[in-house]
Amino acid sequence: MQNIPDNMTVFSHTAEDKDALRRMVDDAIDAIFAAVRDDAAFSGISPYELRRMIAELGFLPDAGDGWDRTLESLKETILPNMLCTWSQSYMPHLHSPALLESIAAELVISVYNNSMDSWDQSPAATELEVAMINGLCRLFGYGDGSDGTFTSGGSQSNMSAAIAFRDLYLERNLGWDVKKKGLPPQAMKLRMYTSEIAHFSFQKSAHIMGLGYDSVVLLPIDDTARIDIAKAEDIIRKDKDDGYLPFLIVATAGTTDFGSIDDVSGLRSIADRYGCFLHVDAAYGSGAIMSRMYRDRLGDISLADSITMDFHKMFLLPISCSAVIFRDRSALDCFLIHADYLNREEDEEDGYINLVGKSMQTTRRADALKVYISFRMRGREGFAAIVDKAIGNAEYFYSRLISDDAFIAPVRPELSSVVFAHKGGDDVNRRVRRTLLSQGVVIGQTVYKGMVMLKFTLLNPKLTHEHIDTLISRIKQLAAQ
Repeated sequence: MQNIPDNMTVFSHTAEDKDALRRMVDDAIDAIFAAVRDDAAFSGISPYELRRMIAELGFLPDAGDGWDRTLESLKETILPNMLCTWSQSYMPHLHSPALLESIAAELVISVYNNSMDSWDQSPAATELEVAMINGLCRLFGYGDGSDGTFTSGGSQSNMSAAIAFRDLYLERNLGWDVKKKGLPPQAMKLRMYTSEIAHFSFQKSAHIMGLGYDSVVLLPIDDTARIDIAKAEDIIRKDKDDGYLPFLIVATAGTTDFGSIDDVSGLRSIADRYGCFLHVDAAYGSGAIMSRMYRDRLGDISLADSITMDFHKMFLLPISCSAVIFRDRSALDCFLIHADYLNREEDEEDGYINLVGKSMQTTRRADALKVYISFRMRGREGFAAIVDKAIGNAEYFYSRLISDDAFIAPVRPELSSVVFAHKGGDDVNRRVRRTLLSQGVVIGQTVYKGMVMLKFTLLNPKLTHEHIDTLISRIKQLAAQ
């Protein structure tokens, strides 16, 4: 490419910089399109070979290679071995293809490079995020007085809720101000409760919060992979009687493996009886709020004190994009601190909103723009079609499995994940997954009741029943080898 700007150039209003960016973006798009030749999810290269090839690229040359040579390295080594999340043969994780308009939104976000900590760093983006959070609160059934923030992902959303409710619990029950004094002497008696198959972000949160893994009590599940309500109450009651301080119950709306949805109403009753807050981790299942056919599976999610949602799962937006909303906005006060160089109180009194006061992060991307563009473009009906297709595919796949003597499928799916196994045993299932990976088909693996299981996470709206049937046949053939 000719006329690439010198090293001092960044994007600006000049025609030269606009032309240079257009050429680079066009080159990058051409390289991506050239690398995508079929529907394979992965090249199948071994980790050792890929590691060697990447190492040979080098790190930081003394003199830059320039755009053309750098682009060639991308085209020759990196792009051919990238994972193709849009492939019908990619289904191991809660990792979705990206809607086209949201990819375009990423370019807008990167070009403007606004930071969401203060109004003077992101005026329109700040007001847009406030409007989108207000809309999300209404969508999930919260009323006046609710609020929230966008985050880097479900783990940070969950941690935000855990921190907020720890601080509120200690303030209301012990008169203790964690922001000023740190943890009280009784901190080791604090307990939060979640499903034994819940996301590990709660253990991570407990560690970072200074409470330790032992403060997270894992509640047993029933045969539907939901928290067993009766057993959960027995555990919490006993902890309370033993002098522990139950402060938070977590319901999962879409467990990572099974997509199971805990009984929010039942857990709300327990939380009220024992003085706990209730958080719903709907990082996965939040997308079902858009469904025409399956929305009721979420239950009355608005009963929760807070809700985590990820837009880079069932909503099909690029990583990363998450939010956490609170029924009572005062829960977010734990993150508020003023600095003269950033979020001056005098500015806020004059109407300038500085979102850093609601967030664990300071510098933060304008991710609300992705949500706005996709919501505005597709509307509720467009998202309903996407979500209904994903859950419908899971129901179809499950029906095929339970009618085939070669497989077991222990839990009926509520969302778009199906856990199953070939009856050939653990070694067969491990071998099948690894063989498929080497052939460009990526599926999941987990454990259920001590057995190695396979997993399909069916987020791709282009996935057809015919492709599912083909994969079933392929798995049976590989298992027989």
